[in-house]
Amino acid sequence: MSKRKLSRQQRWRIEKVQAERARRSEQRDAQDSRKLAAGEYGPEQPGRVIAHFGRTLDVRGDGGGDPVRCHLRANLEGLVTGDRVVWRAAQDSSGNVVDGVVVARSERQNVLERPDARGQLKPVAANIDQILIVFAVEPAPHPNLIDRYLVAAEATGIAPVLVLNKIDLLPEGGGELTALLHRYETLGYSVVTSTTAREDGLEALHACLAERTSVFVGQSGVGKSSLIDRLLPDEELRIGALSKDSRKGTHTTTTARLYDLPTAEKAELIDSPGIREFGLVHLDEQQVAEGFIEFRDLLGHCRFRDCRHRQEPGCALLEAVERGEVHPERFASYRRIVESLNET
Repeated sequence: MSKRKLSRQQRWRIEKVQAERARRSEQRDAQDSRKLAAGEYGPEQPGRVIAHFGRTLDVRGDGGGDPVRCHLRANLEGLVTGDRVVWRAAQDSSGNVVDGVVVARSERQNVLERPDARGQLKPVAANIDQILIVFAVEPAPHPNLIDRYLVAAEATGIAPVLVLNKIDLLPEGGGELTALLHRYETLGYSVVTSTTAREDGLEALHACLAERTSVFVGQSGVGKSSLIDRLLPDEELRIGALSKDSRKGTHTTTTARLYDLPTAEKAELIDSPGIREFGLVHLDEQQVAEGFIEFRDLLGHCRFRDCRHRQEPGCALLEAVERGEVHPERFASYRRIVESLNET
């Protein structure tokens, strides 16, 4: 689809808005520079970004206390929730901290990125210990969607954990979901179950969250907001109802934010916007194959160097499927993901 051509007046308005934003940023930076030179900001101290609002951030000092609204220096770009930073606080005449300025970003352990509508990678959170991929008994989980999340998580280098929610809706004996869970556990993935319908329904989840920074991802309607509402009893989150027709939920969370979890020891949660499908357009076929962890020892052992794992003779992956070492549904899921890349 061709891009809509902007009129001269529209281009002028866009340039005017951008110029005004740049001017305000320069003014703010000059003001911060004067305050820093005059000693109006306190000493440098470490902190963590707990929310991000364009050129301003909420930062919590490592010593604890309430978050402080901080400005960014002009030379700092791309900070996200979870970043560890160096900041300085400004105080009023009574010694109360009123605002602050972030002067540096510490080295990241990792960063979670998602492609935007144009396919460009956009960082959304940093310094994460695990990605909790939430799926539920209802709406019924699709293995290919779970595999997409797993591939995306593997590409980031952040450990994924599968969370089956709403287990109170499981049929007697577990049904097909029991076999699906077992398949992922056999591959080495951690799987926990949860439900908000019982008082003890989150015990396994609490244990999984302890002493880690986690982020929840998953299809709309799987109960992420309901889980977070229980994990953060003092916070209010809108919970979208499932459509009676589609059995799909509505997006309920709009801004990534880092929370301390009072219900689990030394646990932090980054609550990020809900998404229906984790985009993989930034990955190539090789990266997708590497995202299937049972493929890794087989890659590079095909007869032909340029094997695309379709119908080529001597394909190590196809032979592994025939031997029962790779589940045929996982291989079919891999093929669907690769084909979806080619469609884009």
